[in-house]
Amino acid sequence: MYRSRIRSLIEWKLNRNRKPLVFLGARQVGKTWLIQEFGKTEYKQMVYINFEDDGAPKDLFQSDFDIDRIITLLNAYAGLRISAEDTLLVFDEIQAAPRGITALKFFYEKTPQYQIIAAGSLLGINIHPEESFPVGKVEFVTLYPLSFTEFLLAMEEPGLVELMEKREWELVTTFKSKLINYLRYYFFIGGMPEAVLRFTQNRDWNEVRKIQRNILKAYENDFSKHAPKEIQPRIRMVWESIPAQLAKENKKFIYGVLKEGARARDFELAIQWLVDSGLLHKVYHVSKPALPLAAYQELSAFKLYLNDTGLLGAMAKLSATTLLNGDAVFTEFKGALSEQFVFQQLVQNEDIAIHYFTFDNSKFEIDFLIQNGNDEIIPIEVKSGENLKARSFKLFCEKFHPGTAIRTSLSNYHTESWLSNVPLYDVEGYFKPGADAGS
Repeated sequence: MYRSRIRSLIEWKLNRNRKPLVFLGARQVGKTWLIQEFGKTEYKQMVYINFEDDGAPKDLFQSDFDIDRIITLLNAYAGLRISAEDTLLVFDEIQAAPRGITALKFFYEKTPQYQIIAAGSLLGINIHPEESFPVGKVEFVTLYPLSFTEFLLAMEEPGLVELMEKREWELVTTFKSKLINYLRYYFFIGGMPEAVLRFTQNRDWNEVRKIQRNILKAYENDFSKHAPKEIQPRIRMVWESIPAQLAKENKKFIYGVLKEGARARDFELAIQWLVDSGLLHKVYHVSKPALPLAAYQELSAFKLYLNDTGLLGAMAKLSATTLLNGDAVFTEFKGALSEQFVFQQLVQNEDIAIHYFTFDNSKFEIDFLIQNGNDEIIPIEVKSGENLKARSFKLFCEKFHPGTAIRTSLSNYHTESWLSNVPLYDVEGYFKPGADAGS
């Protein structure tokens, strides 16, 4: 199963000034598999330790940060001789090893020649000053569920991917029905590697949903196992409210959906825990569409997106029969799956800052307002089907005159005087780093 993040790992290896790499991502997005695949193909040997396993040397860093002592113990644990030049050291679930995260600082400062990747499904919740995190001493890469392009490759459709990468729009249009069909598949299956792999093997929709339900249960078990007890009930309330939050016409997070009279201060720690664990993503409102967008961020107004389209459908209990009902999968749930899908493709590009914008007393909303690597501000309107009326989007463009405006829908790629329509199935490609358009 091809994952595009392998390129980031190879670039890290080739960088002469590399630092220990911290690999972030929610549970079951494929971090361990990708790291091990990278180690097998790019190194002569790999020392892999999962600090959550029984028998793992959890006290490796407790007594001191003497790197010679640590390497000697790792030699004994792995049964081989570690050499800095051709050995990859992998510390998985490093948050389970006391002072493991802090140890990365000493590896970088004292022995930068060692090549180290640290990962953890809940590592994000430990990245805080009180944990002595080695700020400036590590690099970061985040892995997300499979993008639509990666999904197409898993479905053995490299030809379709190549056509879209070459921007051969006339040829792409001839495969439109096939691409929209795969889009339906992706809306249901999502990008969790186990769900995608199993579907490629047996095309069993029920098994896909079973896998997704098991993943959701694993996430919920993490709430009980790892979250502070005092916020666990609120974490569950926030988590269980996500389908209802995204089913609203206005998808801004509303505390009143949780319970009557709920206040921000009562739930902010619960929301942050879910965000830090990679299960939810916060997209902030901006008060003004101007550079830099972060300067106009309103911390009290935000949307929350799940980490995967398929998991959102599973939480909402949408059945596979929805796929058979024309384009209902795109319009059901008030277009929530389409908006979740677009977010999921945009977030793959770490050069993009994702926000949203409302104007005229919040009556009109721009689904996404992004700032790309060229400091261009681009409004994005998500249309769930082929009904392309977008009054709020046109008003925004008339008022602020963006250089680029994108509407994404099921319609073919085409340009008008004030916008470009990008097919939903090419959102990722359009905003991919280095693409001709959108960058």
